[in-house]
Amino acid sequence: MQNAPPFRRFAPTALMLGNLVTGCSVLAPAGMLSELSEGFAVSISTAGLLITFGAVMLCVASPLSAWLTSRIERRSLLSVTLAVLALGNLASSLAPNYAGLLAIRIVMLAIGALYTPQAAGTAALIVPAEKRGSAIAYVFLGWSLAAAAGLPLITFLASRYGWQAAYGAIGALGTLSALVLAWRLPGRLAGAPVDLKTWVALGRNRIVVLLLLITTLQMSGQFVVFTFMGPLLRNLTEAGPHEIGLVFAVYGICGFLGVLLATRIVDSWGAYRTSVLFMTLVFAGIVGWALVAGVYWLMVGAASLWGLGFASTNSMQQVRLVAAAPPLAPASVSLNTSVLYIGQAMGSAIGGLFYAHELFRSLGFVAAAFVALALTLVVLSSPPQKIRTS
Repeated sequence: MQNAPPFRRFAPTALMLGNLVTGCSVLAPAGMLSELSEGFAVSISTAGLLITFGAVMLCVASPLSAWLTSRIERRSLLSVTLAVLALGNLASSLAPNYAGLLAIRIVMLAIGALYTPQAAGTAALIVPAEKRGSAIAYVFLGWSLAAAAGLPLITFLASRYGWQAAYGAIGALGTLSALVLAWRLPGRLAGAPVDLKTWVALGRNRIVVLLLLITTLQMSGQFVVFTFMGPLLRNLTEAGPHEIGLVFAVYGICGFLGVLLATRIVDSWGAYRTSVLFMTLVFAGIVGWALVAGVYWLMVGAASLWGLGFASTNSMQQVRLVAAAPPLAPASVSLNTSVLYIGQAMGSAIGGLFYAHELFRSLGFVAAAFVALALTLVVLSSPPQKIRTS
């Protein structure tokens, strides 16, 4: 890409910034559950349903939108999607009640669901084939930034100025990101059309199905705890907004560093070995969280270890799906995003059930069980060894 035009060199960064907006839009309630709970006079577990129901909409809308929009030019599609996310967040800042906020969120995410998978597919279109793995991982840095910078900032704004200010800030960022993407992404980009034969072919691909199951399990495990991370820290360690914001910041910064590392090593290590490494880090971090629950600084350490792997694992899933069936990549990536959100919905619902019964320490062990199963399947998904000929 060194000799590529400047706009094309900057295009992956524009796509990455769009994922930052998408990540903030999806994760925002996790950073201000207490403020939403108090502002709307609902329980913490009820406020957590913003993530659960939002994830359900995302998992339905992601493959559906991939089918409906597969023939639309990418720059227009992605720019409009970011504009909808911006408007949705601005509208959220004006929501009069909990039901209104939930309705706005569901409509916003029904459209926003298409951004992440289509951004990954678009990144694959604008770089050479040998750079696709690192390009896709780079685009997913946006999600790491959403956790590294977005969630701590959301927690700060919500605790200082109210949840309305947090939603307003995301809306402003979304507006800027939509303009940058429309300015820098090349025009006339189109992915392969998605039809019924595409879904049938994916369903018959054993490695694709296995990878989708891995995504579901590892995301379920992580969101058992992640959805309620702030309230858990408050209940287990009496942490205040600043201490909670610090954990989100450490978690996200480590996630950002993890994706940077994955981006650098995936082309030489291969997606399988890289995936095993980062899934192991997620498992170790969540086990650590469960074992040291109640000791703030040890929980910070566990969150940092977990954070190193949380975004990179999904990036590697995307890379492996693209490699498993390159012609079907737009559909497989959208399905991976869909099951990712299924995992979020399952995890947040299970976590909400345990939280409602005040089983705060048990959440970490439930999360670890899900991730342990996912790690086992990752190890078993080793690609077949090539037979050397002398």
